[in-house]
Amino acid sequence: MAKTLIMTAVEVEKEAVERGIGEGQNIDVALCGVGPAQAAARTAFALTKDDYNMVISAGIAGGFKNRAAIGDVVIGERLIAADLGAESSTESFLPIDELGFGSNVIAADASSAQQMAIRLSENGQKVRTGTIVTLSTVTGTEDTATMLMQRFTDAYAEAMEGFGVATAAAEKNLSVLEIRAVSNLIGPRDKENWNIKEALATLEKVGVAIKEISE
Repeated sequence: MAKTLIMTAVEVEKEAVERGIGEGQNIDVALCGVGPAQAAARTAFALTKDDYNMVISAGIAGGFKNRAAIGDVVIGERLIAADLGAESSTESFLPIDELGFGSNVIAADASSAQQMAIRLSENGQKVRTGTIVTLSTVTGTEDTATMLMQRFTDAYAEAMEGFGVATAAAEKNLSVLEIRAVSNLIGPRDKENWNIKEALATLEKVGVAIKEISE
């Protein structure tokens, strides 16, 4: 039987996903920690424990203003390491692709992304599909948010683990997906306008949808 591995950064995300999945025997949920480096290392280790055909990075995230709202689900069609590259005096940023040292983009499994979007929409959930950027430092200013939106015109959310999880999956030629429930809008840090409780409830619905399409 095909098996899916879901990686979440922290325990509350793991618990939300597990509540949605219930007793699904072909789905494992594990912690990858915070940040792309730890996420890649822990995912690689987790992948040695069983034979998986799909790896999902799931959790809560910040959504870009006017592109995603709190409570929305963002499904990443492209997972991009936004800060992997070099600063330039002539350009604002040179991604690692242009430097010739690899790529900062990993494509998600298109079929799985489409299935998830359809199932979540059928379950009454508002879904956005596009790019999710991975950063080692969470955005905390309007200037940085604007810069990221200009660089990634189809980006809907940012998080800290997706590209790391995807890197480990890619090393084993496994399909990957990133799914995020939006808890706050990206820009100046204003915890009063965060809604982590709603985002975790949405993440539980994501768990339900993952189980449904995995059966």
